[in-house]
Amino acid sequence: MNRKIKRAEIDHLLYRLPGAVGGSGVSSVDVYLVDLESADGAAGWGFSYGLRGGAPAVRAAAADLIDRFVLGYTADAPAATWRQMNAALNRIGRGAYYSAMAAIDLALWDLHAKQRKVTLAETLGGRPRAVPVYGSGGYTANQPPDAAAEMAAAQAQAGFPLVKLRVGGDRHDIDRIKAVRAALPDGVDIAADANEKCDLARAQWLAKVCADHNLLWLEEPLPARDLAGYVALARNSPVAIALGEHLQGVGECMPFLEARACAVAQPDHAAMGGISESLRLCHVAEAFGIGAAPHFLPALFVHVAAAAPNVTWLEDFPLLEPLFDIAVKIDNQRRMAPGDRPGHGLKLREDARQEYRVKRA
Repeated sequence: MNRKIKRAEIDHLLYRLPGAVGGSGVSSVDVYLVDLESADGAAGWGFSYGLRGGAPAVRAAAADLIDRFVLGYTADAPAATWRQMNAALNRIGRGAYYSAMAAIDLALWDLHAKQRKVTLAETLGGRPRAVPVYGSGGYTANQPPDAAAEMAAAQAQAGFPLVKLRVGGDRHDIDRIKAVRAALPDGVDIAADANEKCDLARAQWLAKVCADHNLLWLEEPLPARDLAGYVALARNSPVAIALGEHLQGVGECMPFLEARACAVAQPDHAAMGGISESLRLCHVAEAFGIGAAPHFLPALFVHVAAAAPNVTWLEDFPLLEPLFDIAVKIDNQRRMAPGDRPGHGLKLREDARQEYRVKRA
């Protein structure tokens, strides 16, 4: 049977959010789609995303990579194709190419899994399992304490065993954390995300505040690539440090792992260049005894968790989810397991392309 890929299409959506969300305050997301079809009639699709522009570069990168490494080839070895694409960047750098690779890589895995008629979790070599999901949406760094407490209480009521606040590294964080702690029942944990807002002095102060209130981790208090700062912080921090969502590939993450600069690694699908490298980071982190809590998209990363036992948390931060029809299994303890659909199990909402498509000039 001929399984060579005969058709590939690239699409760009601009998904406008109802308002600014999260610690970074984004109000729109560029979504990149790659659709693949093989000669045997099977089809797979993948997506990536970006914030604050760069779409023409990502589209051009995707077209270049598809032409060289996808069309006319099979989807039988997505990780090998990922390595071929990555090797081609040796003298031009990752940049927009990694965002493009993420969509291509996911499309290849989806097609490969559908050709085998199994889930992505099984195709990655995993055994589907239920992973706890934490509540992350609905918080900002300038949020009044009562509003943060109300959101946390609602998430606890919905069954989330952990909530993640946004903090800014100033005294207002103390009141917000105290209010949330008072609003939560016993057994619900708290984490905090500073979204790169601190210098080292502020980060050290904030780490102590988090430890004083028994938080599980403090996420990205320093700029993402400040290795020396994270090493200094982790050396004396009384709370676990989490990082990784802005790092591109295992190569950028490795110095942080080797230096024990974090206790939780957080791969991002787009930044890592796809599922292949996200899974590899989880395996490398496991070798260092470091846990993983991937950056948002829990319905996608639940498949990675099946093949990576050190994935201890999935993040519920609803951002792109309204674009998808999602089929996963969630129990009353807010633990998620993959659904039964072949491939990654996500379907693009029927009207999403028409509503949000960006037409090329």
